[in-house]
Amino acid sequence: MKYIIVIGDGMSDRPVEALGGRTPLEVARKPVLDALAAKAEVGLVRTTPHGAEPGSDTAHLCLLGYDPRVCYTGRSPLEALGLGVAVEKGDTVFRCNLVTFSPRGDYANWEMTDHSAGKITTGEAKTLLRAIGDALGGDGLEFHPGVSYRHLMLWKGGCSPVTLKPPHDLLGKAIGDHLPQGEDAGRLRELMRKSYDILSAHPVNAKRERRGLRPANSIWLWGEGTSPDLEDFEKKFGVRASVISAVPLVKGIGRGAGMSVIEVEGATGELNTNYEGKVVAAISALRNGDFVLLHLEAADECGHDGLTEEKVKAIELLDSRILAPLTSALDKGKEPYRLIVMPDHSTPLCVRTHTPEPVPYLLYDSTRALSHNAPLYSERAAAATGLLIDDGTALMPRLLQRT
Repeated sequence: MKYIIVIGDGMSDRPVEALGGRTPLEVARKPVLDALAAKAEVGLVRTTPHGAEPGSDTAHLCLLGYDPRVCYTGRSPLEALGLGVAVEKGDTVFRCNLVTFSPRGDYANWEMTDHSAGKITTGEAKTLLRAIGDALGGDGLEFHPGVSYRHLMLWKGGCSPVTLKPPHDLLGKAIGDHLPQGEDAGRLRELMRKSYDILSAHPVNAKRERRGLRPANSIWLWGEGTSPDLEDFEKKFGVRASVISAVPLVKGIGRGAGMSVIEVEGATGELNTNYEGKVVAAISALRNGDFVLLHLEAADECGHDGLTEEKVKAIELLDSRILAPLTSALDKGKEPYRLIVMPDHSTPLCVRTHTPEPVPYLLYDSTRALSHNAPLYSERAAAATGLLIDDGTALMPRLLQRT
């Protein structure tokens, strides 16, 4: 038996007025998903533990069978694993976004315009982060480039506990009430404020503005954490596993769990990702192993950006360019398989950030029809089956038939 989880990051939503009170999942043309739902187990699963902040970090840990309440040490250490950045005991690592501010009056009144600086290219971002490192690095601080707007700052020796806010929660808001708080927060606030002086005048941003693009005119620090310690996935579940994603966070969770991390050329985390390359990589991994986690980021980015039509398109592309060829190839093979398709969390267009409600999942078995079928795959259809898994860590044993 082969096992696959396909994650459409953030594709769950709430009814959208512009879609006639339907969600993107209800509007999207997704014949493969809907056909699977007619034979699959369809229900809701809580991927954000009660009292936890909703996010891809805790949700992916949960879905892979790791209780975030026990093993979670912060988002950024997982991203560091994905980028190959060594985090030693006692260090603190931070996510370092390149963002766009609209400066108005006092610093506290500046507005968070874009948490991703207009989806800045990785090449431009590396140049800007190099300038930040040259000016603000040293004295225990290291800046490490990642992909597009997603980067890291390492504080060697660590800092005292601080309270930080994700920039995607602040879109359209003044930053004053959301700046770092805590004993060592003053140094973090100073770094963020000084970064504007460095980046706003940088030639890379001057060129972006001449092209009508948003400048990456500041850094924003968040998602702090210390070195994680995850149990090896194969020892935990007895299956050889791989992860395929464009996102350092998901790669880092896989690497931390001892899974093979497969790099796919042209994987961007956006609508224009290399879908076919991901499918080929997944099929190849299943020939040599037992389990694959295949992650698609685009729907989440569209949710954060408030792009309704694009979010619908992201779901349709997952169906036509991932699920259609993947299930076709698996059906032609000789080995049976079990497949889960689901989001990790909701990213509703109306709030443009993550929310903690249970999300719809679909569990398909190629050897037999399961109970709790649905006429289609959506939030409402999943709720109508009456099936709710309140602890997301139970989903992995369910996939592997260990319950």
